[in-house]
Amino acid sequence: MTKRGIVSAATSGVLAVAMALGPAAPAQGNMTILKPTAMEKLMPATVFYRGLSATTQLRNSGGVKFSDGYYVLASLVDTSGYSAATAAKYQAYFITEVPIQVGGMKLGAGAYGVGFTAGDKFVVTDVGAHDVLTVQSATDSNLKRPMPLQVLADSDGKFRLYEGRRYVVLSR
Repeated sequence: MTKRGIVSAATSGVLAVAMALGPAAPAQGNMTILKPTAMEKLMPATVFYRGLSATTQLRNSGGVKFSDGYYVLASLVDTSGYSAATAAKYQAYFITEVPIQVGGMKLGAGAYGVGFTAGDKFVVTDVGAHDVLTVQSATDSNLKRPMPLQVLADSDGKFRLYEGRRYVVLSR
């Protein structure tokens, strides 16, 4: 199977499972925040990115299920084996079934590598490690329980993807 076929098969399988699952947490407006326990059925154990397979860290994952059944999913990955430059930008695998806004910029449906980088930046790359977009991230000093990665509701149908206390605002 080609690398492209591996990505398509993995992403298709994740999306098919995601369509069959119900809510994992109370709905926040027009969405349900997904916790790591729900992600075990959604996120594959390994994902393809920049020529290698990376293991997902499902204990450090989260997502959103919108009221129309579409998903946004994220999981930290094991980046051992990647170059330092790639690992600096690629900390998590990110899947969105619908176009979304990331820090106010449009991002199309697809599978991506994402990471929080120096200078309070959040970088989205395609599976070939090419930059797709970069936005400013923020720090939430009031967050009571920072986790390595989590998704929390924000306001007005928005949600936040966190790495520790750093976050970026996402919306549909």
